[in-house]
Amino acid sequence: MALETIILLALASAFGLYMAWSIGANDVANAMGTSVGSGALTLRKAVLIAAILEFSGAFLVGGHVTETFRKGILDLNAIPEVRLLMLGMLAALLASAIWLQIATYFGWPVSTTHSIVGAIVGFGIIVAGVGAVRWDGVLSIVSSWLLSPVVSGAAALVLFLLVRKLIFEAPNPVNAMRRLAPILIFLVFFVLSLVIALKGLKNLSLDLGFVEAMLIALVISSVAAFIGNEMIGRMRAPDAPNAKEEEQAAHVQQAKNALPAIVRALKHLRSAQDKAPDFLSRDLEESLEVLQSAQYELEGISEHRLPAFHEKSYLFVERVFKHLQILSACAVAFAHGANDVANAIGPLAAVWEIATTGVLSPVVPVSPLLLALGGFGIVVGLATWGWRIIETLGKKITELTPTRGFSAEFGAACTILVASRLGMPISTTHCLVGAVMGVGIARGISSLNLRILLRIFFSWILTIPIAAFLASIIYFALRAILG
Repeated sequence: MALETIILLALASAFGLYMAWSIGANDVANAMGTSVGSGALTLRKAVLIAAILEFSGAFLVGGHVTETFRKGILDLNAIPEVRLLMLGMLAALLASAIWLQIATYFGWPVSTTHSIVGAIVGFGIIVAGVGAVRWDGVLSIVSSWLLSPVVSGAAALVLFLLVRKLIFEAPNPVNAMRRLAPILIFLVFFVLSLVIALKGLKNLSLDLGFVEAMLIALVISSVAAFIGNEMIGRMRAPDAPNAKEEEQAAHVQQAKNALPAIVRALKHLRSAQDKAPDFLSRDLEESLEVLQSAQYELEGISEHRLPAFHEKSYLFVERVFKHLQILSACAVAFAHGANDVANAIGPLAAVWEIATTGVLSPVVPVSPLLLALGGFGIVVGLATWGWRIIETLGKKITELTPTRGFSAEFGAACTILVASRLGMPISTTHCLVGAVMGVGIARGISSLNLRILLRIFFSWILTIPIAAFLASIIYFALRAILG
């Protein structure tokens, strides 16, 4: 093997490992961010679990063949020489990794797929011109900046509101949790089984159709619901409340439910008073005083502590959701390792193919060694810098509890599943950020850290152009050095 080829392969391996490290530091942390933020897992346990599942997903079921270009973003026939293509792939790997490291340093969760696509666009324009880029694919990716967080946020918000209404606002939250637990467990395992079967195991070439995957998911989720129901039934619950405690809890809950309507009524009445004629002013003033008095009374009642039973009941419910959230995070981590390792290994495999054979096919083989390299890089990235993104997603956007964290993760998983099935462009990172926003909105806009969110949205917009710019600069540097 020629010295130049050895140098190119060494560079490709180093850049690929760096890219895998960057993926682990930024993208993998998304799967565990809400679990750490809600207290379901400690940071150390989250890193350990994610490391095992991400590596298992990448090495065991990561693709043994991979697409040369993700999303079909570049026309191969427009590249004049395979050597230029090889240098371009090297530039794309390094550029993507650099941008992901910058974003991770500032705690910005960005899409690794968007980063590698932007880098490929950058060197593609330099090598073959604007016409070589398939801009319809780029536009579909840009559309996901809005589509992913909005759909996922809506799904998480609806799920959390249902949980709050059906369980937390029930007269007996423990009984409500036990009654609904089998349904929740069934839905969780059904959706996650489908995600793993259709998205996480697709590289095994099992040829699972949607019907077969649904049947497998139905069996798994039914068994899980039965076992989970038995386990929850054996969990120790607080003693049942007496009649006085029930009445007090109902009184407090009624006050909390009525307070938002009173506040809205006051707002509209003040607006009407400003526009009303003088002869109605006194009547409106009296109505305002009555409503204001009602608001003060309801606020006082709402601040009363609930009976000990209800406080313990809420802790019981959160404990159940803590286990559901951990299961959800594990499935997302496994599926992510199986799929997104291709963002690091795809360009690396392409360089190896060109360097060793002199040609490049639309799909190229991936050796177990490369899969292991990618899995190792992902794990190291998560263990060293993953805490930065975990902190942003789990703690800086909004306050999370196990129920909110579960709603966010499950809402994102449902969105990913439906979008994958429909062939819609969607980003796992954007889905999770949008889902966390959704559960935060349930408590009002003021519960969201808008400053952090603006920075995250700005980093999404910058991802493709900055990756493209870095790739073009690095490509010129490689051409100058390697000839």
